[in-house]
Amino acid sequence: MAAPLVLVVLVAVTIRAILFRSSLAGIISERVEVVSPLSSWKRVVEGLSLLDLGVSPYSGDVFHETPLTLYLFHFLVEYAEIVFMITDALTAVALYLAVQEFNKVTFKKQKLLLELKKYSPESHDLLRSPTGMYYVPLKVAIFYLLNPYTIMSCVAKSTCAINNAVIAFFILSTIKGSPLLSAMFLALATYQSLYPLTLFTPALLYLLQREFIAVKLTGSGFWRFTCQYTCLYLGSLLVLICHSFFLLSSWDFLQSVYGFILSVPDLTPNIGLFWYFFAEMFEHFSLFFVCVFQINVFFYAVPLAIKLKEHPMFLMFIQLAIISIFKSYPTVGDVALYMAFLPMWSHLSRFLRNVFIVSCMLVVCSLLFPVLWHLWIYAGSANSNFYYAITLSFNVGQILLVSDYFYAFLRREYHLHHGLYLTKKDGTEAALVLK
Repeated sequence: MAAPLVLVVLVAVTIRAILFRSSLAGIISERVEVVSPLSSWKRVVEGLSLLDLGVSPYSGDVFHETPLTLYLFHFLVEYAEIVFMITDALTAVALYLAVQEFNKVTFKKQKLLLELKKYSPESHDLLRSPTGMYYVPLKVAIFYLLNPYTIMSCVAKSTCAINNAVIAFFILSTIKGSPLLSAMFLALATYQSLYPLTLFTPALLYLLQREFIAVKLTGSGFWRFTCQYTCLYLGSLLVLICHSFFLLSSWDFLQSVYGFILSVPDLTPNIGLFWYFFAEMFEHFSLFFVCVFQINVFFYAVPLAIKLKEHPMFLMFIQLAIISIFKSYPTVGDVALYMAFLPMWSHLSRFLRNVFIVSCMLVVCSLLFPVLWHLWIYAGSANSNFYYAITLSFNVGQILLVSDYFYAFLRREYHLHHGLYLTKKDGTEAALVLK
C-alpha cells in the first residue's frame, strides 16, 4: 500500500505546486472561506515584520497566531510554500497510519466480541471484513490530500493546515497507544486553537480501553492512569505557554490569541455562525450571547462521551465536526479534516438516509459562496443577508451530515446486538426509532 500512497502524495504536491505558480493563488488567499483573521498568511507576514522591527506582534490588532508559529515562520518564511506542502503530506501520512492501526484494533475487537457471542447471529452481514477495510486508509489519505478545501487552504498558506497536522499526529499517537505523545500533541493543538480541548475525553477513553485490555486495570489503576494522562496534558500545555512567554517576555499573546478566539471582536465574514449575528447584536447583550455561542463547542462533549463511551474514535470524529461547525473563526480547512474520516465509516452506508441531499447542499453552497460574495461586495446587487443565508445552509448541511452518521452508527450497533430483522411481540415487523 506504500506505492499508491506515494503516488497520491506526488499528485497532490504537483497540484499544489502548479496552483502556487498560477494567478489563482492570489485569489484563493483572499477568500474569506479559506482564511480567517486567525489563520491568514498576510497577518503572519505582518507579525513577522513587526518582530523584525523589534515591536511586539501583539501590540496591535492584526496578528493573532501563537508565538511558536510566529517563530517557526521567522526561520522558514522563504520556504513557506514548501512547508505547507510538506505539512499536508505529513498530515495525510499520519491519518493513513492512524486508520490502518485503528482497523487492526477494530478487527481484533470484532473477533473477540464474536467469540464472546456479544453479537446476534443474524447480524453477520454487518460485520467488517479485512478485504473491505484494506483500502480505507488510502481512501482517507485521498479524501484529505485531494479535497478542494484542503488544496485551497494550502495554496492560501492558511495556518489551519498546521493545526490539522498537529491533530492528525495526536490521533495517530492516541491510536498507537502512546499516552505521552498523545498528551503532548493534544496540548500543542489546544495551544494552537483552544477548541481541541474537547478531544481530551475521547483520547482518554481510547487509551483507557486499550490499557484495560492490555493489563486489566483495577479501580485504582483507572484513576492513576487518568491522573497521569491529565498531568501530562496540562504539564505539556503549561510548558508551551511558559515557553511562549520566554520568547516574547510578555503575556500579551494570551489576550491576543485566546481572548480573541473567545470574545470574537473581529466580525470579518466567514463560513461560521458568529460574524453576522454579532454584527447585528446590541453591545449590551453581546457578552451573554458570546458565552451562549461558545458553549456549543463544549456543551455536547459530556452527553456524547456518555453515549459513545465504548466508541471513542467515533466520538473523536463527531467532536472534530462540532469544532469545525461551532468555532468562532472556521475555515474550509477545518471542514476538510473531519471529512477525511468519512471513508473510515463507509460500513455505515446502508443506514445513511440523507447522503444525496446533504452532498448536494454542501456542493451547491460551496459554489455559491464566491457568487454571493461578488454580488454583495463588488456588484452591490445583494447584501450580507444573502451571504449569511448560504453560510447557514452550509452549516445546516454539515449538521445533517454529522447527525446522519451518528444515527447510522447507533442503528448499526443496535442491529449488531439485537439482529438485523426486528419483530414485535405479535410477530410483525418492528421499526427502529432513534430518540
